Amino acid sequence: MMRDETKNPLLGQLRPDEPPFGASGTSPQDAPLVEFTPAAADLVRRLRDTHGPLMFHQSGGCCDGSAPMCYQYGEFRTGGSDVLLASLDVDGVAESVPFWMSRSQFELWAHTRLIVDVVEGRGSGFSLEAPEGVRFLIRSRLVEP
Repeated sequence: MMRDETKNPLLGQLRPDEPPFGASGTSPQDAPLVEFTPAAADLVRRLRDTHGPLMFHQSGGCCDGSAPMCYQYGEFRTGGSDVLLASLDVDGVAESVPFWMSRSQFELWAHTRLIVDVVEGRGSGFSLEAPEGVRFLIRSRLVEP
C-alpha cells in the first residue's frame, strides 16, 4: 500500500529539480555541509514558535543514529566528541540553528552534504518533532573534494 504524502503538508521530499532550502545558486563545492529542505525549514519555524531557540545533534550511535535530533537550544550538552557543522539561517527564525554531529559520525560522512528532510512517522521520543507524527531524516549527497 502506497502512502499518500499529499495529505500531510509537513512531509518533504528532495526532488532533483528542487534545491534544498537556501541552496539555490550555489555550486556543489560552495554548498554548505548541512541544509534544510523547504518542508524541514517550515517545521523548524513551527518548532521555534512553540519551543524557542533550537539546535540539532546527529549522533554516531545505534538506533536513531541516522536521524538528527532536534532540541531546545542548550538542552543537549555538546563536548569535545562533537563537531559543529553549521549554524543554519532559516527565514522567519530570529537566530541561527546550530547543527552538531558526533566526531566519529563526521569522520564517516566528511565528504557528504547532509540534507535535513521531514518524513512521516515517529522518530525518537526526545526529538521535539516526535509529537507531530513526523521525524527529521538525513538525506545525503556525495561532495567531491
